[in-house]
Amino acid sequence: MSIPRLYVQADLSAGSELPALPGQGHYLGQVMRKAVGDPVLLFNGRDGEWRGYIAAIRKDKASFMPEALQRPQAASPDIRLLLAPVKRDALDWTVEKATELGVRHIQPVITARTVVGRVNIERLAAIAREAAEQCERLDVPEIGEPLDLHRTLDGWDGAPLLVGDARGKAQPLGVVLAGKAPPIGFLVGPEGGFTGQELDAVRRRAFVLPAALGPRILRAETAAVAGLAVLQALAGDWAVPT
Repeated sequence: MSIPRLYVQADLSAGSELPALPGQGHYLGQVMRKAVGDPVLLFNGRDGEWRGYIAAIRKDKASFMPEALQRPQAASPDIRLLLAPVKRDALDWTVEKATELGVRHIQPVITARTVVGRVNIERLAAIAREAAEQCERLDVPEIGEPLDLHRTLDGWDGAPLLVGDARGKAQPLGVVLAGKAPPIGFLVGPEGGFTGQELDAVRRRAFVLPAALGPRILRAETAAVAGLAVLQALAGDWAVPT
């Protein structure tokens, strides 16, 4: 049976017992049927991956004892997804897949045609943590607080920001990415697309790079995952031999 891999918030060092996060005790004891002494793998996004064991477990509470460093810390490439929130299931799925694809930061962006109300940052962060545990990442992407599109653009640090152009005459994404390296952002609009005013605001920014995502119109979540995969393959850590 595979060894549970868990994200923790405390610092990791040999011989320092640390608490489990809420829900991890129940998961280990009731779902995985684990007991004191069973091995676990632990990571916190700072100290690498550690092999350890369950030091205590009772109902929903547990603690761990790290023993030895398994893998040193390595950061994911600085690839950022800026996404107009879509319906809950599609948004949850997109956050999960973006985490698996190695995105470092996920920024919900509110546009004129955004149809989703409140964005539950805590739920999205939990989804990202679970996806990171499963895909063996050593870090967890940050989920930003939702920001208005114009405020997002005003606060951007000048890194190349790719914007999917569904109907324009932009160059293919692979061509636009030629010679580029992280940090890179990828902006995906709402299901109804950006308004004309929003498109003007986006396109007049010097750091914005329009890019075509093929001859078909894609759903927002499809565009996000497809674009990130191309970005990772051509400019991210997929291009680096493992």
